[in-house]
Amino acid sequence: MAKRRWIIIACFLGISAGAAVVLQPYWSKSQVATKSAPRTRVVTVDLDKAVRKPIPVDVDAIGMVTPISSVALKSRLETTIVDVHFEDGARVKQGDLLFTLDSRQIDAQIEQAEGNLARDRAQLAGAERDLRRYNELIGKGATTQVNLDNAKTQADILAGTIRGAQSALDNLRVQKSYTAIRAPFSGRISAANVKIGNFVRPADTAPLATINQMAPVYVTFAVPQRVLVDLRDAMKAGATKVVATIPGSGRSEEGKVAMVENTVDATTGMVTVRGVMENSNETLWPGTLVNTKLTVRTEEAVAVPTVAVQRSQGGNFVFVIKNGVAHVQPVTVSRTFMGESVITDGLAGGEDVVTDGQLLLSEGTRVEPRSRRAGA
Repeated sequence: MAKRRWIIIACFLGISAGAAVVLQPYWSKSQVATKSAPRTRVVTVDLDKAVRKPIPVDVDAIGMVTPISSVALKSRLETTIVDVHFEDGARVKQGDLLFTLDSRQIDAQIEQAEGNLARDRAQLAGAERDLRRYNELIGKGATTQVNLDNAKTQADILAGTIRGAQSALDNLRVQKSYTAIRAPFSGRISAANVKIGNFVRPADTAPLATINQMAPVYVTFAVPQRVLVDLRDAMKAGATKVVATIPGSGRSEEGKVAMVENTVDATTGMVTVRGVMENSNETLWPGTLVNTKLTVRTEEAVAVPTVAVQRSQGGNFVFVIKNGVAHVQPVTVSRTFMGESVITDGLAGGEDVVTDGQLLLSEGTRVEPRSRRAGA
């Protein structure tokens, strides 16, 4: 039995080996066919459109807020502070009473000048009566021409004395007006440097307080000289726009260019520009550093998302999708604007460009757009 079993096993192995020899050519052809069959790779990507649209030409710079009007209040008299009529840092209006100074000495001088003026007027009235009387007597031959001339001279002297006394009185009244210090314009006042009872004089170096105009305000910044021509053309057309943004807060104010400095700084090649902002809400505070954006003109151009632009040794390029196939398209980028790259050469607008998935792409790769997620 054992011998028969070994004979059967040997026959089976021989038949298997023969079958393998016979079928080997067919197996080899099948494996070659499987290896040589091309596999088409499809890459999923995000797409966006290249759009031709009006794009503003902006210049970014760092600017400083400065008040249009600023005044340091000082006393024009040597006297004391009687009252302070505002709170430190308050908003004041034009004509508001801010300080009251001691005026008792000037009041006494005004009363004295008024008394002298009344005396001189009474003397003039008497001289004019004498002049009329001498005119009547000279007609009757009852007096001499000398007496008439003397009476006329005396009346003229007293008239001049009255004019001098009136001028002295007006000067004292002007001095009296200095004892009430009022706001010359609307704005925001600083903390008062003096209190009630302090002695002040014109020679003091420190002001009583300072008022800054808050609306409108200036924003001063510098721009490269290359934009000067476009900026002047925009100013002639009244199309300038300046946006000043406070760093970190996102709050901004919009205005226009008020003036351009008449010289370019030869050391830096920059020119100083001043914009005027309405600042009705007092968003901009004098002395604040702000990010400024100056718009000098608007031009038609093709824009793509900046993430679509790739860089290589040959320059910038984008992947353009045509009929589901990716093609490398060299482009020229002039500038960026709000997350978009402005293309001056290479795209005409309307092309589908890849914004995500470029690492898996090459010329001729088949692509499939990804489905947009809800809220994307």
